[in-house]
Amino acid sequence: TDRAPGDRWMIYGPGDYVPPVEVEIIEKRRAIPLDENEGIYVRDMKTGRVRAVTGSVYMLTSYEELWDKELPPVVEDLLQTDADQSSGIKHSSTSGPRVKSRLVTYRIPHNSAVQIYDYKAKKARVTFGPDLIMLGPDEQFTVLNLSGNTPKTPKVLNVLALLLGPRFSTDVVIVETSDHARLSLKLSYNWFFDIDKKNQEQAALLFSVPDFIGDFCKAIASRVRGSVASQSFDHFHKYSADLIRKAVFGADEAGNIRNRFHFKSNNLIITNIDIQSVEPVDQRTRDALQKSVQLAIEITTKSQEATARHEAERREQEAKGRLERQKIDDEAEAEKARKNLLSLQAASAAVESTGTASAEAKARAEAAKIEGESNVTNAKLKAEAQSTKASVQLKILQNEQQTEISHKKAWNTLEIKKADELAGIEASKFKSIVDAIGAETLKKISQAGPEMQAKLLSGLGLKSFMITDGNHPINLFSTAAGLIGSSQ
Repeated sequence: TDRAPGDRWMIYGPGDYVPPVEVEIIEKRRAIPLDENEGIYVRDMKTGRVRAVTGSVYMLTSYEELWDKELPPVVEDLLQTDADQSSGIKHSSTSGPRVKSRLVTYRIPHNSAVQIYDYKAKKARVTFGPDLIMLGPDEQFTVLNLSGNTPKTPKVLNVLALLLGPRFSTDVVIVETSDHARLSLKLSYNWFFDIDKKNQEQAALLFSVPDFIGDFCKAIASRVRGSVASQSFDHFHKYSADLIRKAVFGADEAGNIRNRFHFKSNNLIITNIDIQSVEPVDQRTRDALQKSVQLAIEITTKSQEATARHEAERREQEAKGRLERQKIDDEAEAEKARKNLLSLQAASAAVESTGTASAEAKARAEAAKIEGESNVTNAKLKAEAQSTKASVQLKILQNEQQTEISHKKAWNTLEIKKADELAGIEASKFKSIVDAIGAETLKKISQAGPEMQAKLLSGLGLKSFMITDGNHPINLFSTAAGLIGSSQ
């Protein structure tokens, strides 16, 4: 084969090769075995094109060489140590320094996303974990510079993988009430990204805000400061949780506090706010709050002491009651044992006695039993007789009372009837007398007395006269005025 100066070629083994004086052996190459998750960057020395080779055993050709892919220092750092954007804990990698000609791979953690930008195609793609990604020759990771620490400080955390949540972040917000009390609020926010992983447009929104933690912490802090500025210290101290939740989440038409705060720029959802601590910044406010807390602690302590004292007294009374009951129970048990002892002694004495004595005792007991039963029977009969007698007397009394009531009713009826008939007779008699005399006769009889008196007075020459008994005085002035008036 004819070779021109500057030509490069490969001689594949196995075999022996003795190079001429004009030929220089540049390097010895071996085949590179590659797994499906491994690869190398290969550069064509004639065209300058770089490509990635993966998943096979590859031997470089004469005009190919391994190409070193350079990465920014921050990416090199993150590939070696994986950083968590909330805690800042770094997990060191044991794989050693990166071989730059090897294909750059990154294991995406569960429930996270990584954005890769292709500078040649000028297009970005988002991959969700868990997954293994391999960078092409013209691709680079998108590095997020997130705020960290408490309170939040910008550009503390650099991460490749964006965790989708649910997660929480903590921040410290300085607020001032309407009565100029400055407070330091330590707030914890629960958040997550509401993303459809199959939609690349929504996935691209995840990386539209480089520092989403600092962004939403500032937005929430602004709302909290605006709400607290219109409240007094006492009112905020009592209703701090409701005021902060209402300031961040807002309220619906019915006045109920909503349960989420949505950032449309990257579909971030804030689901909860926890107030971890409220500390006054001003020393005067801190002293006043400390006094209030001490007073509340004293009140609570006294209340607990009183409760404990009452509980101790109650337990003491219960113990005394249990002791008394135990004494009574012990005495009852002792009496029961003594009773059993006496029973055993009686049985033993009965066994020791002769048969005749036993028979007599049984006979006496039987007689006493019969006598007792007869007494009980007599008492029952007497009680029944007394009950029967009382019932008969009650019935007799009821009948007598009923008879007397009936007699009274009949007598009253007769009396009423008699009175009605007498009244009718009197009325009829009076009517008959009036009808017999006549109206004219009655008129003349009624007028006869006054006319005869008038004639007698005129015959005596007296105009008028008055007869009195002398015990009742008469006012002559009023009488004379009456007479004069009547004559006129």
